[in-house]
Amino acid sequence: MWLSNEKIFELTEKYGTPLYVYDEKTLRSSCKDMLGLLPGMNFEASYSAKANTNIELLKIIRDEGLSADAMSAGEIYMLEKAGFTSDSIFFIPNNVSEEEMRYAIERDILISADSLSQLEMYGRINEGGKVAVRFNPGHGFGHHDKVVTAGKHTKFGVDACRTEEVAELIKKYKLKLAGINQHLGSLILEKENYLSGARALLSIAGRFDDLEFIDFGGGFGVTYKDGGASLDLPGLAFGLKEALTEFLEGYGNKDVLFRAEPGRYIVAECGILLGRVNATKRSNGTEYIGTDLGFNVLARPVMYDSYHEVKIAKKNPASNVRKLQTVVGNICESGDILAKDRELPGADTGDIAAVLTAGAYGFVMASNYNCRLRPAEVLIGAGGTDRLIRRRETFEDLHMTQFWLND
Repeated sequence: MWLSNEKIFELTEKYGTPLYVYDEKTLRSSCKDMLGLLPGMNFEASYSAKANTNIELLKIIRDEGLSADAMSAGEIYMLEKAGFTSDSIFFIPNNVSEEEMRYAIERDILISADSLSQLEMYGRINEGGKVAVRFNPGHGFGHHDKVVTAGKHTKFGVDACRTEEVAELIKKYKLKLAGINQHLGSLILEKENYLSGARALLSIAGRFDDLEFIDFGGGFGVTYKDGGASLDLPGLAFGLKEALTEFLEGYGNKDVLFRAEPGRYIVAECGILLGRVNATKRSNGTEYIGTDLGFNVLARPVMYDSYHEVKIAKKNPASNVRKLQTVVGNICESGDILAKDRELPGADTGDIAAVLTAGAYGFVMASNYNCRLRPAEVLIGAGGTDRLIRRRETFEDLHMTQFWLND
């Protein structure tokens, strides 16, 4: 945990709770990991904006030299506000309207069609344009069924067996197929899973002439448990380089660009979520730590049964006896459980619960359920200075849209 107890209490006193805190040094280090994944090869890392769209983090990621991919017009808007240019944004939506597709076309942003019908829609409204196609390689991976984005039970991508139909639509609308892409799933920790998916996409790529790029998608995992498994990044890089070199030997365009879409890997470890202990109790043999970290603030545990390491910052360090406790939030739902049966220091009212590896799919999935306010976000700069990068919501924010509708 890159925050000391002293700094935790300093930040929560200054900004309140719940509070997302990000570390610039950690963020830049993760960006450099990805940029240096395949030295000597024509490779590009493209940050998946859906993982975290805070504009100040996006600016850092852009400054480090990553391009970006978006899955909605809103994400395109935020990326442009952060300084990403049209040629550095890749639009990878699914099931979008003509209006949203035109939003990208008007900005000269490359679009990936997720289905034959979406490819046909693109052809109708932008005949002769340049496009990409997302394929389903036939198998996917992930830490939960809900995050597996390829294989037999997913809504994403064109089946690998339908390349001829893709080619027919490309010809029908005089399109230029710039590249193909895929996404296997989220939180991949076994390098062989990613490599098998990469080989499958390379097999599909061989059916098309003169592609400008091949995008293997994201899914690079990070460690959420102390001592848990981590992705063998050097081993993955070695396997990818071997597969790509072999592919290039038989492919016409030796200058084809290879891409990956790290999202979680870039921002997960740079974020910590802080919440205040407001109550403690024992009920039917269970010790509960009641915090202001409801699932409106961090949805991953209730959505995916996700594990996050939790630490307790003690106001009174002398009271430090460890015991099994369950950390819960302030939402009126029985499923509002952040961490179940964890061995933690006995918590007291006023202590702070720190949730680690919370930079990805944290604030972006926050909501106003129970009319709870979404939290503030703070950045610890490279020099150690903290600054507010998103203010905490107010009660006025809750009714503002309705106020204008009814005015």
